[in-house]
Amino acid sequence: MLRRLESWPEWKIALALTVVLRTFYSGVAAALSFLLHPNPALIHSNALTENLPAPGSSYYALLGIWERFDTLWYLRIALHGYDLPRAVIFYPLYPAGIRIVSWILPPTAAALLVSTVAAFFFFWGLLQLARVELSEVGRLRMLLLVCVWPTSFVLFAGYAESLTLALIVWAVVFARAGRWWSAAACGVLAGLCRPSGVLVAMPLLLLALRSRRLSSLVVVLSPVGLLGYWGWLRWTGRLSVVEAYRIYQGATLAPPWASVREALRLIVTEHDGLLAIKLGLVVLVAVLSLRREVRFEDKLFALAVILQMLMYTGRPLLGAARYLLPVYPAFVVLGGYAQMRWNRKQFSFYFAAFGFLNLMWIWAFLNWSLVF
Repeated sequence: MLRRLESWPEWKIALALTVVLRTFYSGVAAALSFLLHPNPALIHSNALTENLPAPGSSYYALLGIWERFDTLWYLRIALHGYDLPRAVIFYPLYPAGIRIVSWILPPTAAALLVSTVAAFFFFWGLLQLARVELSEVGRLRMLLLVCVWPTSFVLFAGYAESLTLALIVWAVVFARAGRWWSAAACGVLAGLCRPSGVLVAMPLLLLALRSRRLSSLVVVLSPVGLLGYWGWLRWTGRLSVVEAYRIYQGATLAPPWASVREALRLIVTEHDGLLAIKLGLVVLVAVLSLRREVRFEDKLFALAVILQMLMYTGRPLLGAARYLLPVYPAFVVLGGYAQMRWNRKQFSFYFAAFGFLNLMWIWAFLNWSLVF
């Protein structure tokens, strides 16, 4: 089956994996909806949990089971806008997409559809991005590793990750092809999705300078999305994103090494195995991204994403596994290993190991566990 997939057009491979994963995760969530019994006190310690759908119904099994954590905020913003101070943490493009699709679908279904379509474009763009570095076999194996990466299920949840990733990879694809206006548009929109989205401006600017074409300078507009959102918050008298994180998340800006030091302390003193796994994933992605064969602009982007993730105090490395998903250079290098150095058994081992962690994380996510 995999050999047949290798020869398919890139868009068809991306579509097939998207359909399979959407079906798989929906089935897993529906099955777990009858098995999980989250602690009510834990649920209601989170915001916006007053009117959650009741377990046991078909609606809950298919859609309500996905109404967790940040998804509740995106759904509220799609419906009511930024009516609560804490909402400013969640950037506007994804809830805007939910609001548009909600004209024809229920809001939760709309959120999942937007994420699923974005996941397709992310997969397709990633295959395009690795076309020079990897063979057909390497690109397929790379994409399969992305699909089972710990917390990669979030690409199909009511989160902004898949939309952000799709815009990031297509911005780079367009820039490498000299399609500067398209690259700039994707860069602007990425900055309206998540804070990590604006970082794609770095490889875009370096590619533009290297091209020495006047038309490429349009990519300097890439940060306009994020800066425009911040400016709108200030103009309307709302909290800044940094202040909202400090007040509602207990997170303030700090040097990256402070987060690493605290993580190491907790691993040693409290024997926190999950935190050790998260730190291991961060180290793995950093090492892969700094390999000699990685392009300079890709290294810079990867380091920027990792440093941004580490620059907040609070619970160390919370969400680290999913915050590493934008680091596309690491996955391209993994695809190179899978292509050149791993045989089928070795690839199957890493695929199974990542997949097991991914399933453990989806269990924690659906069970309202804060480890996510």
